[in-house]
Amino acid sequence: MKKIKLELARVFDDNLHTKQWHNWVDYTIIGLIIVSTVEVFLSTFDGIAQRYGAWLQAVDIFTTVFFTIEVSLRIWCADLIDPKYKGFWGRVRYCLSFYGLIDFLSTYTFYIAFLVPIPYVLLKGLRIARLMRVFRYMKAFRLLSAAISSKKRELWVSLQFLGIVTLILSFILFFVEHAVQPEVYDNGWTSVAWAFAQYIGDPGGFADQPPITLAGQIIACIVGLLGIAIFAVPAGLVGSAFSDVMDDEKKAQEHKEFALAINEMMLVKSIKREGLFWPAKNISFGDLKLNLSLTEEEVLKSVDASNNLRIKNLASAVLDGPKNDMMVVNQFFVNEEYGSHIERGSSVTIVNPLGVGDNGLSFFDWHIAQLGGFNYVANEKFSRQISDRSKRYNFYSVDDETEGNSTFQSFVNDIVAKRGKGDWIVVIAGEQIVKNKTHLHFEFGGEKGEERFDFEGGIAPDREMVKILFDDMQKTMEQKAGLVVDAHKVQPKLAPQNIARYLQARTEANVLLLTVSYKLMVFYNEVHSAIVNIAEVLNRNLENMKPHELHKEEYTVRPINSDYWKKLYFVTED
Repeated sequence: MKKIKLELARVFDDNLHTKQWHNWVDYTIIGLIIVSTVEVFLSTFDGIAQRYGAWLQAVDIFTTVFFTIEVSLRIWCADLIDPKYKGFWGRVRYCLSFYGLIDFLSTYTFYIAFLVPIPYVLLKGLRIARLMRVFRYMKAFRLLSAAISSKKRELWVSLQFLGIVTLILSFILFFVEHAVQPEVYDNGWTSVAWAFAQYIGDPGGFADQPPITLAGQIIACIVGLLGIAIFAVPAGLVGSAFSDVMDDEKKAQEHKEFALAINEMMLVKSIKREGLFWPAKNISFGDLKLNLSLTEEEVLKSVDASNNLRIKNLASAVLDGPKNDMMVVNQFFVNEEYGSHIERGSSVTIVNPLGVGDNGLSFFDWHIAQLGGFNYVANEKFSRQISDRSKRYNFYSVDDETEGNSTFQSFVNDIVAKRGKGDWIVVIAGEQIVKNKTHLHFEFGGEKGEERFDFEGGIAPDREMVKILFDDMQKTMEQKAGLVVDAHKVQPKLAPQNIARYLQARTEANVLLLTVSYKLMVFYNEVHSAIVNIAEVLNRNLENMKPHELHKEEYTVRPINSDYWKKLYFVTED
């Protein structure tokens, strides 16, 4: 059901340049809107209505039922289209938005008419209003809306000024004309109505008594000039804003193209380690300037325009010594609101709770999961240290605010769903492990310095397997990669708010926390060897759903020549 809802949200994104079948749905909706409008138009001809009335009625019923289903599904998926539409009142807010109101009135009034008498003319008018739904697919209308929105403050100020000046002039007009035409200008409303009627051409003819005094005629001339200004000023503001929006739209498209080029460059800059081809872990600003001729500002805006790129400062991974800025771009896979979720039918699930915050973690965790053939759940969008307030939640240390976040709950549900006894949830996070004495730290609930594996409590019930896994990991990492592995030696005991403890309380599966040295993930050449060996150890000890083997098929050719990697990272609108 979740996947169906996500696909429907993509259908209803009002983008005519998405997947092909999504486009066909969009064009079907547009076509039926036009058919419905033509049906209403043809029904106004008596001869046609008498001869083809049954066909017209069939078209009306079919389109109404179709749009009822479509609009109902739009309301259901509204929270995925925009998070502000979550919950019952969020759906109400959607129905009161511009397009939501058009959807509702042009569709559900057909059914409301069975309960409450609605004039026939109004019902037909609302059917015609259905044509306005086409605006959501029109780029020009979106640009015009954006232009008006960008200048709404200036427009409001100018209209306030013109309205106040008009009121002042109309009161003066009353006083000078009332003395000579008391029967015409018998109260202030007459002069106010006359003044404002001039702006719209007095279509009702209710203000056709012109002033006859010199002062009144001068005021009428001023009102005439204001009538020009009341349209010229907003038109000028909107015209200027429209030009700016068009320019911004062009730049935004350029930044999307640059983002695609950066993703491609990450695959071009692949390296071969451990007999495997790996996409680039990072690409520096300098390389982007050199290879893509991008300015620093263009890099920043291109990354901001992308859904799967981010900027990191590698200096934050330095524990001691000078911290000179080392700005890089890295990429990650996104298919959920929080980040990544891949189900591979494994008994092992790798969890990345800090992808947006920990240097090198997303690369490290992703490849362990892929090589091991494990399930993968990663938070790539939420952190306490990002500018977007709506995403300022800590998925690693769970407080009450984070626990109440619906996206966090989706993250947790995707981790624990279908996990039971015999399954393993392995949370892998980065850490400035003290003095870097340790490269990989096992944590399963013991006190700092705890050397036993049979202590009371803990987050992994199968302590015997933890011991086997630890011994294998320690031996393998030391012999094959020259790296140090410890258990409870340098890190304090897990806090009650830690994500590993939070997960352990919600599943019967074994939970294990591995913290990895930032220096290993970011700076050491042994990082690829560490990834391969960790994946291999986890696979041969914990995997009980599939054969014990590494999945290296996606690493046999350079990523730039692989459809697999291109599908992951070449994020376009097509």
